[in-house]
Amino acid sequence: MKFGIIRERKNPPDRRVVFSPEKLKEFKDEYKSAEFLVESSNIRVFSDQQYKEVGFEVTQDMASCDVLFGVKEVPIADLIPNKKYFFFSHTIKKQPYNRDLMRAILDKNIELYDHETIAKENGNRLIGFGRYAGIVGAYNGFRAIGLKNATFTLPKAETLVGQVELIAALNAVDIPKYKILLTGNGRVAYGAKEMLDAMRIRRVSVQEYLENFFEEPVYCLADVLDYNKHKVDKNTTNRHFYTHPLDYVSDFFRFAKVTDFFIAGHFYGSSAPYLFTREEAKAKYFKIKFVADISCDVDGPVASTLRASTIEDPIYGYDPNTASEVDYNAPNAIVVMAVDNLPCELPKDSSEGFGALFLENVIPAFFNDDKDGVLQRAKMTANGKLTTRFSYLQAYIDGKE
Repeated sequence: MKFGIIRERKNPPDRRVVFSPEKLKEFKDEYKSAEFLVESSNIRVFSDQQYKEVGFEVTQDMASCDVLFGVKEVPIADLIPNKKYFFFSHTIKKQPYNRDLMRAILDKNIELYDHETIAKENGNRLIGFGRYAGIVGAYNGFRAIGLKNATFTLPKAETLVGQVELIAALNAVDIPKYKILLTGNGRVAYGAKEMLDAMRIRRVSVQEYLENFFEEPVYCLADVLDYNKHKVDKNTTNRHFYTHPLDYVSDFFRFAKVTDFFIAGHFYGSSAPYLFTREEAKAKYFKIKFVADISCDVDGPVASTLRASTIEDPIYGYDPNTASEVDYNAPNAIVVMAVDNLPCELPKDSSEGFGALFLENVIPAFFNDDKDGVLQRAKMTANGKLTTRFSYLQAYIDGKE
């Protein structure tokens, strides 16, 4: 079987790659029968020469490959028929802007494996860039604090080389005595937590956070049942919340009354309660002044996230009185960082980490007859049709949704 690393073609350019040269070499060393090609790229964080130095052929022609690995969507004109492709297709939520892409994938008889669909039997994802979104998102949030308060200046994350340099930059500035709330219990939240811990910011319990004052910056890691509550039952579980979200109401406002800086690292299900609404943001006792919305659900559970921001222009202001966007320096503004492609700012680290997960959790399936069903569960299309698992997309593809 021949595997190919394709060039990223989507704009704005993405410097990430599924396998770094070293991880691809590990792949080759472990599976001797596999063959490899690397498509030439002048934007990839690892140069063509780096792949050549560890023994890989770099080429412009990927037609001989059986399986092609990319990160972002492949432009329709560049899709090679009758291949197996792995990339983020951004179609599983019926995104209208990629309907034509999915139609082309079916027309060209491509087997599509979306990175988001690679999961365990219980639905937990096996790979992703979430950790790096958390790392960069937390950094960007602190950078916004310095800009708004005019107390310190941090360089953009994309100008630094890796997490180590981000941490060093943060540790060189004085952080205000803020209460910092971090929501979530997955890779995104724990990536942000790595940064808070590396800054030696003390973690406190929910009760301490809500009730006490501190003479130092502190943070609280809050899970779903800390900021949501059942309408009747006081003794419930996370699993019940995930399966019956309509039985719950938000209990986030108790945090909003004491929080200075909110880092949103949670996953939000479409039927779950909003964390805070536009009306709640207007309330006299609503204290949050900085939001790093790593989850970035636009016009959703975090009222201040009106739109995704960009790496070039990462922060904007939200005026709670008018529920509208303003300059982040406006006196009443909540400062919002809502970049939706944060791992792009840390391309080397995120590529290395992604490749390690991919090598551990996905590649064995090609050589063990997919004994754990990893590929079977992830396969979205085959023989010019949607697989049964993804048949819910048919009306979307047909333009009926």
